[in-house]
Amino acid sequence: MTDIIIPVVIALIVGSGLSWILIKTAMKYRAQNIIKEAEIEADIIKKDKILQAKEKFLQIKTEHEKHAAIRNNKLIVAENKLKQLETDFSRKQEDIARKQEEVQRKTKEIQSQQGSIDVQKDLLEKKNIEVDKLKKQHIEQLETISGMSGEQAKADLINSLKEEAETEAISYINEIMEEARMTANTEAKKVVIKTIQRVATETAGENAVSIFHIDSDEIKGRIIGREGRNIRALEAATGVEIVVDDTPEAIVLSGFDPVRREIARLSLHQLVTDGRIHPARIEEVVNKVKKQIEEEIIETGKRTTIDLGIHGLHPELIRLVGKMKYRSSYGQNLLQHSRETANLCAIMAAELGLNVKKAKRAGLLHDIGKVPDDEPELPHAILGMQLAERYKEKPDICNAIGAHHEEVEMTTLIAPIVQACDAISGARPGARREVVESYIKRLKNMEDLALSYNGVVKTYAIQAGRELRVVVGSEKITDAEAEKISFDIAKRIQDEMTYPGQVKVTVIRETRSINYAK
Repeated sequence: MTDIIIPVVIALIVGSGLSWILIKTAMKYRAQNIIKEAEIEADIIKKDKILQAKEKFLQIKTEHEKHAAIRNNKLIVAENKLKQLETDFSRKQEDIARKQEEVQRKTKEIQSQQGSIDVQKDLLEKKNIEVDKLKKQHIEQLETISGMSGEQAKADLINSLKEEAETEAISYINEIMEEARMTANTEAKKVVIKTIQRVATETAGENAVSIFHIDSDEIKGRIIGREGRNIRALEAATGVEIVVDDTPEAIVLSGFDPVRREIARLSLHQLVTDGRIHPARIEEVVNKVKKQIEEEIIETGKRTTIDLGIHGLHPELIRLVGKMKYRSSYGQNLLQHSRETANLCAIMAAELGLNVKKAKRAGLLHDIGKVPDDEPELPHAILGMQLAERYKEKPDICNAIGAHHEEVEMTTLIAPIVQACDAISGARPGARREVVESYIKRLKNMEDLALSYNGVVKTYAIQAGRELRVVVGSEKITDAEAEKISFDIAKRIQDEMTYPGQVKVTVIRETRSINYAK
């Protein structure tokens, strides 16, 4: 048994030794491979870093050369400027030297002339001494003849001249006052005429129609819609009559209110550009355009105040000034009239030596009472004065606004200037048209009459006042009540208003059912 164990143990020991030697050899070989791989990888990294360093060096060198070139260019430009300055300096030195020579020459001439003047001066003094002697001798002879001393004669002469001068002065003053009375009116006319001549503006009134141009006549059918539903929705939303006739590539927008026409024109433009034309889209676009017009009104007011150099206006006054663009006074555009009046006031105030800025401010705001959001039964001058007072304008400006039609007493010198310039702007031939103003007022009264009925939502006078469209709320008015409202409005127009021909009253009651699929 022992014989067997001993060889086995020896074999195990020998096998373990061999295994250990083999493992150690394998580990040594593996370590050498790892070291070689690390050296190879280190060489690669070293080469990459060297390449990156070279690229960075080339990049820095390029940038340095670029900056150096720019700096060299600047130096060249500076050197050229310096040379130019040196040239200019040399030329100026030459000019100064030439002028110095000229001054020296003239100085010599003056000195030579001065010598001759001194000689003449000595001769003149000698002659003056001889004249004084002769004068004294003459005075002594006069005193001997008259029996009066020189002082007494001088006092008597002064008294007589004083009385004569007072008489002539009184006469002269009376003549000047009489001449002033005779020429005051003429001089005032000269100031007015000079003011008018220095201001020139267009005075043509705006028409009651606008032309909307289209690319092709095919779009007319899309604007009309199936059975005319699109054009009816557009007319109901804007209150403007839309005339689609045989006129090539054009649609006529008819309405007395310029704001409505502009809303209709811009809405049509957006609808035609977008391509989606149906009643719901029409209402959406019209509401959006109304907001745009309101923003444009504010921008117009700001631009007007900047153009005229008027600062510190209340934002609400600026908005009202912008609204003037879409209003007319007897056919004359109100904003144009107010701007013209402001310029006239400034020129006339300058001619009279008054405050130009205040005069221009009062001239711009004098008709502000014609464009409030609500229109109470007050003269526009009084209403404008109240608006100016509400928005903290100075008392002299408020008085000029309220007094330009003599509703209140004038308390400042600006007030008569505003009154005169308002008359100048509106009284020239062609500036205003009474017929157009009365026509627009009649249409406005017609709309207000229909709007006074309960349940009426909107009213639009179209076809030059030959048709009145009244939109009523379907939840408040029944079909029978709508028919009665139509009859009542027609009877009131017939009894209370003056109009040519006949007026068609159309009451529109529309019911809509709207649901949303989610």
